[in-house]
Amino acid sequence: MRVSTSQIYALGVAGIERQQEMLLHTQQQIAAGKRVLTPSDDPVASTQALAIEQAGSRLDQYVANLGTAKDALGLSESVLSQVTDVLQSVRTTAVNAGDGSMSDSDRATLALDVQARLDQLVGLANSKDGNGNYMFAGFAVGTQPIVTGPAGISYQGDQGVRKLDVAPGRSIAISENGAALFGRIRNGNGAFVANAASTNTGTGIVAPGQVINPAALTGHTYALQFNVVANVTTYDIVDVTASTVVSSGNAYTSGAPIVVAGMQTSITGAPANGDSFTLAPSTSQSVFTTLSNLVTALNTPVTGPAGTARLANDLNAALTNLDQDMNHILAGRADVGARLRELDSLSAGNDDRKLQYDQSLSRLVDLDYNQALSDFAKQQLALEAAQKSFLKMSGLGLFDLL
Repeated sequence: MRVSTSQIYALGVAGIERQQEMLLHTQQQIAAGKRVLTPSDDPVASTQALAIEQAGSRLDQYVANLGTAKDALGLSESVLSQVTDVLQSVRTTAVNAGDGSMSDSDRATLALDVQARLDQLVGLANSKDGNGNYMFAGFAVGTQPIVTGPAGISYQGDQGVRKLDVAPGRSIAISENGAALFGRIRNGNGAFVANAASTNTGTGIVAPGQVINPAALTGHTYALQFNVVANVTTYDIVDVTASTVVSSGNAYTSGAPIVVAGMQTSITGAPANGDSFTLAPSTSQSVFTTLSNLVTALNTPVTGPAGTARLANDLNAALTNLDQDMNHILAGRADVGARLRELDSLSAGNDDRKLQYDQSLSRLVDLDYNQALSDFAKQQLALEAAQKSFLKMSGLGLFDLL
């Protein structure tokens, strides 16, 4: 085959350029520490690496969200801890108010302390996070959730609970709903409320009671109506909801159990003729109402034995409701704590997943330096050989023989 001089030059230059290109590519790989610099280097590995990088980006967002969630829940737990301390302090005050040696002015002083605690509780319920958002307003983070007005204390937020995605397929609540946390608390003993009528003139004091037969609960309101004839005290049990008399003429003994439709209570003291007590199903009552009622009870002057009985009934109701409030807040704190523990577990899982992604990505695109340096030496030698052979070939000619 006849090879022209121009072909020799063209082929020689092309060979040198190929060697230079290969050497440059290897040098770029070594400099970058990556085997795959462009998708054309390894299309399959590039596709897999892209998928892993996208998963890693999502994981980075999960990690960021997880940190935000920890901060939010940690702040919530701190506020609820303060709320618990406030309620415990108020409960101690309510117990002290039952001291029979206290005067009306002494109880009025205690009322001022409870009012201050109520104001503190409102402030805690209106707490803000580091971004200036109300923590317990639901989705309405810019709206003050607890507002004091002429009609009392009310909730102005919404019913939402903010959530964040903290792991693949897992979102977690990072806020507490103020209405549920501070407002929807079962009053009484949680099943029913034992109350004394405000018009009672005797010294009867009703106990909070308990449920002894849940299957017998009817959800009706019952009244215990007392009759005193010739120094003999009896009571009638009336189903107020159904407007029927359950039983009448029941003998009364101070402190003896009274059982009505699965509910048991007792009354101590001496109820007067016409006095009545009710057993009504528990309803939702805010913690603010509990403290407001206690303030009212402490500010009400005590006159005679009937007044003392009224105060005792009010304090019993306040203590029972405060116990319900504290149990409800403690349950909220426990839920926050459970979510914080879950975040710790998810954090460890995200760290493990991140390590797996890094290992997979390294296996796909990272450079084997031993192999790369060996290839670089061979390509450098090949380039030098190509250059020297080109010089030899380009130097051949007939004129050399003349």
